[in-house]
Amino acid sequence: MGLYEPAVGRVERIGGSRIGSFVSAKAPIRHVDVTLLFAAFALTAYGNLMVYAASRTRLVADGLPERFLVNRQLLFSAVGIGVMVLLTSFSYRRLKAWGPLVYLAGAGALVVVLTGIGTSVAGAQRWINLGFFQFQPSEFMKLGVLVVVALILADRQGYPTWTDAMRVLFLVGIPSVLIYLQPDLGTLLVLIAVAAGALVVAGLRARVLLVIVAIAAVSVFGILQLGVLKDYQVARLTAFLDPSQDLQRTGYNLNQARIGIGSGQLMGKGLFSGSQTNLEFVPEVRTDFIFVAVGEKLGFVGAVALLGLFALFLWRGIRIAMLSKELFGTLLAAGVVTMIGFQMFINIGMTLGVSPITGIPLPFVSFGGSSLITTFAATGILLNIHMRRFV
Repeated sequence: MGLYEPAVGRVERIGGSRIGSFVSAKAPIRHVDVTLLFAAFALTAYGNLMVYAASRTRLVADGLPERFLVNRQLLFSAVGIGVMVLLTSFSYRRLKAWGPLVYLAGAGALVVVLTGIGTSVAGAQRWINLGFFQFQPSEFMKLGVLVVVALILADRQGYPTWTDAMRVLFLVGIPSVLIYLQPDLGTLLVLIAVAAGALVVAGLRARVLLVIVAIAAVSVFGILQLGVLKDYQVARLTAFLDPSQDLQRTGYNLNQARIGIGSGQLMGKGLFSGSQTNLEFVPEVRTDFIFVAVGEKLGFVGAVALLGLFALFLWRGIRIAMLSKELFGTLLAAGVVTMIGFQMFINIGMTLGVSPITGIPLPFVSFGGSSLITTFAATGILLNIHMRRFV
């Protein structure tokens, strides 16, 4: 009896688990991507471990329980897994109806966060304080943009036209402006990457894509010349181009990050050792610069293991996009892969000096509830597409 033939009167082993014989061969539960789940859970476990290792010394010095932050991250992980399971319980095709509502709700939350209700931290107004949880609307807006862009491009026949491209850019532009005002340049770049990835996968003609890239390049140049960016954002770009220009200020973060990663050498200094992270010479080591903790404490071997898990996750995501029998599922999966892959590249790249410092968290790994829950929600969408590729 083949893998996808109806099973009657017996029990088969599918994906390493025993499933009742009276479950249809096309039932979604029989097509869970176990490898993708393994990669997601392994990355989350890795992240929880690194959050604990990177925060333990400072928490003890401040008189707080050493597991204070990792306990919160474990709670966020549990909530994220719950959201992931919820998103696999119904067909992803329902997102065609719910996507616009998610987009509008996200845009509304971005407006609210810019009012007196929003909470400001370190000069950035990105959060809504719910008491027990600081909600970051820009993180969840990634999913709204992803679904709406996939919906627009999947509803047409043939190659996307100029009109389709402009519609996509307009819908991405609205939250991008609101996110820029917070300011949050990193999330803005993620939205642009998601839109670009969807347009390429949908088959946007090369000449149209080149014109859009040219317009984007001119826009970036104009922004730099007109002084639209804040001083610290310009300083970050300057440090990326020439980090040795001012090692005590604009180039400080990158210089300390490189020292930390390099000092780990092959095997690292140990899970609870390392002056760069324990003494916080590297700022935001639990969030934006978590990869420095990986490099210093676990060395080259630990860093390669982490990258290998990301490669496994992204490979399964690409496979799911290719196996989808409809364009909407392909675009959703490609959007998730683009979102997570882009964030991974920029986050790790900024600690190595190959990309500007933008404040993008490392998916599954960096401390933060909004980011982790959003990443698990995106994983749930991937699982959903794979589970329902036959129904």
